[in-house]
Amino acid sequence: MKKAIVTGLWSLALLGGLTLPAYAQELLVGGQAVGIQISTEGVLVAGFCPVETAAGSVCPAEDAGVKEGDLIIRAAGSPVPDANTLVEAVEKAEGSLSLGVRRGAQELNIAVTPAVGEDGQPMLGILLRDGLSGIGTLTFCDPESGIFGALGHSVNDGRSGLTVPLREGSITDAQIVSVRPGTSGKPGELDGVADVGHVLGSIERNTDEGIFGTAFDSLGGRRLEVGVITAGPASIVSTVEGHEAREYAVEVNRVYRDSGGTHAMLSVTDPVLLARTGGIVQGMSGSPIIQDGRLVGAVTHVFVSDSARGYAVSIQDMLRAAGIIQAQAA
Repeated sequence: MKKAIVTGLWSLALLGGLTLPAYAQELLVGGQAVGIQISTEGVLVAGFCPVETAAGSVCPAEDAGVKEGDLIIRAAGSPVPDANTLVEAVEKAEGSLSLGVRRGAQELNIAVTPAVGEDGQPMLGILLRDGLSGIGTLTFCDPESGIFGALGHSVNDGRSGLTVPLREGSITDAQIVSVRPGTSGKPGELDGVADVGHVLGSIERNTDEGIFGTAFDSLGGRRLEVGVITAGPASIVSTVEGHEAREYAVEVNRVYRDSGGTHAMLSVTDPVLLARTGGIVQGMSGSPIIQDGRLVGAVTHVFVSDSARGYAVSIQDMLRAAGIIQAQAA
């Protein structure tokens, strides 16, 4: 899955005594590759492109105050569910077009007058995005509720880096067909093919701790209790070829807490995985981390400078984002 790559380290205090939430939770461990399809809530402004007119090059939306990362949710007072709807509104506009824009917590109305290109087509000069697709890794599935979690981080727009506002989405079956190994300064990537005809579940949340939703069938493998991630030997479960999820040795080097929750730094020590991928590559996000026979977290990012090292999120933070911990405590 395409994502923002962590390029630096934070100066953070090491964790002291962590304790498990007061409940016993068994989850089905993932590790299989899944296709991820997401439709945005509105249309995301991914960038700008000048409109070539008879009078020269112009960019009406940018000149009117629209910004990269804005979410266009209305045009001429009507909802904008996808890019085609906005294109049709631009074509029908007589004079200026009122756009309803969501910018962070703000909602703005911005009037834009389309420019007529040399081909006679009215345009705003915006690069639009109304959906994303890619490959990631399933982390867990709750056998009781069917709630699943994957990725360990949010689905972001690759150009702006912003979290994509979710309208609807799904995970599908997928297989890995090739690997581009990671090297120093150049993260690798899993090449996968999603089977869009085999939908496994619906995505209902896109959060900093991962994507979450409800599985249509039972997903994952063996049942494991939830544990707390600590420094020391561990393993990750990933699919780097075909459909086969395998367990690989890693070392959790450091556990720390910041404003976003509990995280860890880890190193791949498994010679088979190092030979195959060079360590952690894009597409392995969400690979479950197992330690002392318990599910403790998920891989999230890779070090750009060293593909054998990466970051992880704790399973407790994923369960909170999924709503499972609160539901159990209620």
